Amino acid sequence: MSEAARLPADDAWPQCPSSAGPRAAESERERLRYAWKALSVTSLGMLLTGLNNSTLNVALPEIVRYFDAGPFAANWVLLAYMLVVAVSLVVFGRLADLLGRRGTYLTGFAVFTVSSLLLGFAPNIGTLIALRVAQALGGAMIMANGSAIITHAFPPSRLSQGMGVYMAVISVGQLVGPSIGGFVAGSLGWEWVFWFNVPIGAAAIVWGSVSLRRVPPDGGERLDVPGVTLLWVWLGGLLLALSDGSSQGWNDPLVISGLVAFAVGLPLFWLVQRRSSAPVIDPRLFADRSFTTANTAAVLNTLSRFSVILLVALFLQSARGYGPAETGFAVLPMPGAMTLASLAAGGLARRFAPRAVAVAGSAIATAGLVVLYLAVQPGTPYAALVPALVLMGAGSGVFLTANTTVIMADAPRDRLGVVNGIRLMLMNVSTMLSTGLCLAVAASALNVADRHYVYSGDVAAAPRGTLDELLAGYERAIIVLLVLSVLATIASYVSRRDDH
Repeated sequence: MSEAARLPADDAWPQCPSSAGPRAAESERERLRYAWKALSVTSLGMLLTGLNNSTLNVALPEIVRYFDAGPFAANWVLLAYMLVVAVSLVVFGRLADLLGRRGTYLTGFAVFTVSSLLLGFAPNIGTLIALRVAQALGGAMIMANGSAIITHAFPPSRLSQGMGVYMAVISVGQLVGPSIGGFVAGSLGWEWVFWFNVPIGAAAIVWGSVSLRRVPPDGGERLDVPGVTLLWVWLGGLLLALSDGSSQGWNDPLVISGLVAFAVGLPLFWLVQRRSSAPVIDPRLFADRSFTTANTAAVLNTLSRFSVILLVALFLQSARGYGPAETGFAVLPMPGAMTLASLAAGGLARRFAPRAVAVAGSAIATAGLVVLYLAVQPGTPYAALVPALVLMGAGSGVFLTANTTVIMADAPRDRLGVVNGIRLMLMNVSTMLSTGLCLAVAASALNVADRHYVYSGDVAAAPRGTLDELLAGYERAIIVLLVLSVLATIASYVSRRDDH
């Protein structure tokens, strides 16, 4: 059952007779008091998962150097978490309907916290990746249920206020994560990139146990097991091919196996979705051209935007010799500009057509990638990178706010939950593919034996000429991101033409 279907109407909330006077007002205050408590718990969840995603982008070279990890393993430190989260979101959202949302949510905090603690003691890179999978399962339980808990807790007339705070917390996590990750890894060691999650997670478990009410399971729709399985197959195969192809070459048997899994799994997944009564992704929604083009624009924008901070962080540590802490502060202009632009975009979308605002935002982000391409050159000062980061951050913030407004405003009122679920899944899949594609293209400029320098940042010890090859790889990656950003702008414009 969608969140929209579970959302109570104003008159469904307990009401007190007007003659009750102060007692009725007290009842309303109690309901809102609980709603804000629930919001504080879910905000801790989004802060925890948001920080976890952004801190590791900057700390990755420290981890790679410590374990002497190869390119394939380095890729999967990031990709394993993303893959599991993307596929598990729908699983844990449906299981929470069947088993209870409070228990699933608190279990997610427990799994995430314990795995974060164990990650700091990982004896080798294989164990670390396995624990990242466990951490992702906990993160998926948290992310799949946060917005549903808020929806149940707030009266409909106050829901937008609660969601506004919830989204602001997500932005804060993205804003401060790179700086925290760089500072912690550089001063305390890579272990603390995971250990700093533990006190936050423990506090969330205690506060959530005290604050969250038990909501009886409502049954929900059955879980589309064949659809989820095929989603694992084709998406995992594609990521495996991208990551192993960049490190071992495209003739490697593992790469070929991944490509076969992708080529066979994707059409089978779509066929199963068309026939399923409770599909993971409902193909019928894509019959609406406006819905399709707006989501296509969102996917392309995420593909072109998400890996930029990772790419710039690797560039600064590999080519410029920056430490993790310095890198964390250096990339701050992009999430900072994105946060401010997201706040401003809401007003712009009310004054102008949201589709027009989305086109403008995508165009600004594209201009930022052009500036970044020109700035990734030997001897170019850091100051030349700042305008690129600001433009990409501002453009992405404007685009995401306006484009999301377009998608949700056009959605049927009785299918808001389904539409938002599809939007979130497509965004999560795009973030994974963006990371895998960007790293694969950047590594392609180096010899197979030297590709680990893309991730380790230790170019000073590399053979002569490796730095030039590495810079060429970064340029290739930026060109690919630039092409995707141009396509996102075109898709936004096509979506705008669908306005009637």
